[in-house]
Amino acid sequence: MSRDLLTDLELMIVLAVLRVGDNAYGVTITREIEETAGRSVPIALVYATLDRLQDRGLVLSWKGDPTPERGGRAKRFFEVTAKGIRQIKDTQRAFTALWSGIPQLKDRTT
Repeated sequence: MSRDLLTDLELMIVLAVLRVGDNAYGVTITREIEETAGRSVPIALVYATLDRLQDRGLVLSWKGDPTPERGGRAKRFFEVTAKGIRQIKDTQRAFTALWSGIPQLKDRTT
């Protein structure tokens, strides 16, 4: 059975969207990845990936109200769809299956 799995960056982005919750927009998503995963990701790459994920039906976006702090521009917020959650879980299962049973990855105290 062929499954559509997420790349590592796609997975990090959708997980960051879930972690950030209602305030998930480019800056907060990028910050969450940097703080939690220790990976620096250009914001333009985050938006390009979010656009692809939206085209695939894995995330939804909408514009918030314009704010004076942003020169009257509105933030674009994101949420993960049910289809996106399914792909996260499929990707998690695939990685877990690959990781299991590899002796070099077992915890060792020495």
